[in-house]
Amino acid sequence: MYEPTTGGLEDRSTNPPSISFATHGVAPARPEPTTFSCRCDPVLPADSIGQRSETVRRANLAAIVRELHVRGPQSRSELVARTGLTRTAIRALIGELVAGELLVEERRPLAGAPGRPSPLVRPKPAAVLVLAIQVAVDSLAAALVGVGGTPLERIRISRPRGHFSVDEIVADLRDLTERLPVRRHRHAIVGVGVAMAGLVRRADGMVSRAPNLGWQDVPLGERLAAVLDLEVPIFVANEADLAAMAELRRGAARGADDLLMVWGEVGVGGGLIVDGKPVTGAAGYAGEVGHMSVNPAGRRCGCGSIGCWETEIGEGALLRLAGRPDDGGSDEVDAVLADAAAGNARALGAFREVGRWLGIGLANLVNILNPRVIILGGLFAQAFPFIDRALDRELDRTALRGPRGLVRVAPAGLGIDAPLVGAAELALEPFLADPAGWLGPRAQLAAAAGA
Repeated sequence: MYEPTTGGLEDRSTNPPSISFATHGVAPARPEPTTFSCRCDPVLPADSIGQRSETVRRANLAAIVRELHVRGPQSRSELVARTGLTRTAIRALIGELVAGELLVEERRPLAGAPGRPSPLVRPKPAAVLVLAIQVAVDSLAAALVGVGGTPLERIRISRPRGHFSVDEIVADLRDLTERLPVRRHRHAIVGVGVAMAGLVRRADGMVSRAPNLGWQDVPLGERLAAVLDLEVPIFVANEADLAAMAELRRGAARGADDLLMVWGEVGVGGGLIVDGKPVTGAAGYAGEVGHMSVNPAGRRCGCGSIGCWETEIGEGALLRLAGRPDDGGSDEVDAVLADAAAGNARALGAFREVGRWLGIGLANLVNILNPRVIILGGLFAQAFPFIDRALDRELDRTALRGPRGLVRVAPAGLGIDAPLVGAAELALEPFLADPAGWLGPRAQLAAAAGA
């Protein structure tokens, strides 16, 4: 998912910007979803000036909508400062987006200052929505989310261990989404984003492998398209990658451009953002830090290898160290957390050992990647008060002084919903990249829905 800057473009006769488009996902509908980038080209011939002006208009509309999505409601003056566009351009573009029922302007409450307060511009509630889905080992979640990241409604359900077949999970997801007001808002839904606990080929939503679910080469995007019947693009990505983007935009990593997310549950995954852009690899498989080999004399991992990092820091390792069944699931994890909070020595020792191994792996990643922030999510966020000291000691002992001095480690600010929030961001990206492409088709669909 590309993260363009929010600055607007000026319509000049030399060095005009151009926009290139690429599509991905399942079952595209309405205008094709786009990934947008800008570069300077030579002077365009006279007969392409109209096309150039349209390109500038679309890019500037995108700059405004993305700014409001990421930073929240703002005045026109604030948008002028943030985007670099003129007041005249901002007035005209906001007018277009308000007329298209994508934005609203509302008066600020009087604060006792002289003069009339400047109105706030914000996304119109429920005007544009996405369906976000999370597939975790122990739970499923779904939400309807609007521009600005506001959830209209959200549901999470627990699932028993062993209930892992593709048919069962797809049926559960269909039933879960039917509990949301999807049909009522069908005309406003522009995409579906899925956060998956496994290796995902982003180009087509193929889950190449999900060891903790027993999945191999599952076309999850296609399967969901068949049961959801929404006729919108479906995007599937790894849960840690999406959690990283969510924490960057809306969580504990706001303001950081270089971020490493380590998400832990039964398995362990990683998401990397460099200079504000996600690093996902050639096919979307990057970030499988849980399968980094750290202990050649260790246990066999679900992936088939020996001594993977997740065998030392994952849920099973914690439960085993605490003297509980390593397949006990979230209830047993909650019990260990409660024991540690009560001062139980064995539970505290289990967390210290997990923290030590977590620090060993993180020291390697700090030396290689030099992140500004490391966010720990899932189990590690819950356990943070019990693992942070052991983790810091190991980082201080084994990480190189330079990168160690620059990095801070923090628990996820969005909790267990970080992958779900990231799934919404993924599905919203085509709209954010080119909101102009959705103005006409959305109005037509709304009219048809009301007929």
